[in-house]
Amino acid sequence: MPKFFGLVKIDTIELPDFPLLLAPMEDVSDPPFRALCKENGADVVYTEFISSEGLIRDAAKSVMKLDIYEKERPVGIQIFGANLDSMLRSVEIVEKTNPDIIDINFGCPVKKVVSKGAGAGILKDIDLMVKLTEAMVKHTKLPVTVKTRLGWDHDSIRIVEVAERLQDVGCKAISIHGRTRAQMYKGNADWKPIAEVKNNPRMHIPVFGNGDVDSPERAKEMRDVYGLDGCMIGRASIGYPWFFNEVKHYFKTGEHLAKPTIVERAEMARRHLEMSIDWKGEHLGVVETRRHYTNYFKGIPHFKEYRLKMVTSDDPQDVFDTFELVKEKFG
Repeated sequence: MPKFFGLVKIDTIELPDFPLLLAPMEDVSDPPFRALCKENGADVVYTEFISSEGLIRDAAKSVMKLDIYEKERPVGIQIFGANLDSMLRSVEIVEKTNPDIIDINFGCPVKKVVSKGAGAGILKDIDLMVKLTEAMVKHTKLPVTVKTRLGWDHDSIRIVEVAERLQDVGCKAISIHGRTRAQMYKGNADWKPIAEVKNNPRMHIPVFGNGDVDSPERAKEMRDVYGLDGCMIGRASIGYPWFFNEVKHYFKTGEHLAKPTIVERAEMARRHLEMSIDWKGEHLGVVETRRHYTNYFKGIPHFKEYRLKMVTSDDPQDVFDTFELVKEKFG
């Protein structure tokens, strides 16, 4: 008999049992990609992380990231920063775009973020992390959630205590990447400490796991072995929005969903590029969709010349023509 896990709730937002969340990824989780993931089974999607300093300075790139489509809901806007005043002012700006969730990034390991004490940099100052979260919870009616890592390094993992303290000041859900900041993205994600957070009898908010969920089997392991409330999927979905439905199909049937055909891949890539051009204009639309093509067309033999055309041409029509060529030759 399959184990029944029941609905998961982020504050008043009801989600299905073991929801799948699209991770916030810089220059990846934009509205076109989020919409495609939502269509293909993602239960909650998050924006790229947005700088609180950029928002209050009205920086064009930060403000553009606030765009959300109705069809994406429930959608979380993720912000990062280490200055209390800037974070509170950015909450007011974010509220005007009416997301379902405000998520705080306490996990980004990138040097330019960490050096300002933001992202994973705040893991060196847990008291500040808790203080910022509490102030933001009090400053908005929207549910506030947190994404973080196990700790700064192996010797400073206090994630059970950290999660409990965040919950106590009003955080409504926590997503934990199973690596420390020191690890960046190297080595394997360790889900055991995330399970310890979930098994803490004082915890009652959803605990989502993140890191290395790259197959339906791994998602099932996160659910059945580690007992987490859901999983946040990042790299496995880049150029492969089908991943969410593949996981759900596997949960339901124990079998793998048939992989998309080459025609379906080319069609999805075409839609993705069209939506990107509509949203951010021709140049950026073409350039920023390139990172997805490797995965859209993964594992096709003798494909190099076509991929090269896709990632080097600045003319969208050239890229669209290449998709059609791929359908004819490989479909």
